[in-house]
Amino acid sequence: MKEKMRLMHYSVKTEAAYVAWYVRFVKFHGLRHPEEMGAAEVEAFLTDLAVNRRAGPSTQNQALNALAFLYGKVLERPLGEFSAMRAKRRPKLPVVLTPEEVCAVLSRLGGAHATQAGLLYGCGLRLMECLSLRVKDVDLGAGTVTVRSGKGGKDRILTLPQTLRVPIERQLEHARELYERDLSEGRAGVALPWALEAKAPAWGKSWEWFWLFPGEAHSVEPRSGVVRRHHVHEVGLSRAIARATEAAAIGKKVTAHTFRHSFATHLLMRGVNIRSIQELLGHANVQTTEVYTHVVQAMQGVIRSPLDDL
Repeated sequence: MKEKMRLMHYSVKTEAAYVAWYVRFVKFHGLRHPEEMGAAEVEAFLTDLAVNRRAGPSTQNQALNALAFLYGKVLERPLGEFSAMRAKRRPKLPVVLTPEEVCAVLSRLGGAHATQAGLLYGCGLRLMECLSLRVKDVDLGAGTVTVRSGKGGKDRILTLPQTLRVPIERQLEHARELYERDLSEGRAGVALPWALEAKAPAWGKSWEWFWLFPGEAHSVEPRSGVVRRHHVHEVGLSRAIARATEAAAIGKKVTAHTFRHSFATHLLMRGVNIRSIQELLGHANVQTTEVYTHVVQAMQGVIRSPLDDL
């Protein structure tokens, strides 16, 4: 499974998740080999997840995708159609901050965390899209941020907020110091995506490919075992946001993704076309973006409560 996923350029996290589902599936059926099983056993496993384990629809879908990959790509025995009991999808509205709440949280963040959160809100980036930016992805001259191989493998160009120009310049100076230190110490270059590691390994030691937010320490790359500098870990920013939210006394569950939700909602409130917002967010379907219209209606008081007419 791992070899096939690496050939198909699956992420490290997807690889780990799919292997974990494979292990759970095999254990569920008493350590039988997958070649001895098929659609009926997959159906029983997925039904157990929904009925007995009370797994959510996203969890069940991930398990299904992992097992479909196992049978379709690894064993080359596609599962075909089956009718497992599906977990019920519960519609959820996104948590959105008001502009005042965004300012309150951002003002309580410092250093790189403030710059990272500013990019999350100012560009609508996903957490890992932000933290995995390379030096070449931020063009201060053109005032753009380029997201490469985002969700679904899509690239997109976004406007860099003017208020982030100076913080980004300071971050580039810090990154340059770490880059030059690594060069002087003869360290391995940063990891390159997909086949570039084999085609152009020298690029890993170039400034353009260095991380915008490099980690302070070196770590072992899980696939190659090479000790090199990776970008900062997502836990650091997540914890900083949680502390800032608590300090601001905001009674909402605020995560890094909340800034992305707030970005889309606030653009809608300013009258930006929903199709444009869909492109900025990188959504494959406009229906995914339309969920923010319900939040906007509530926040703008589009539907007047009868209590206010008494």
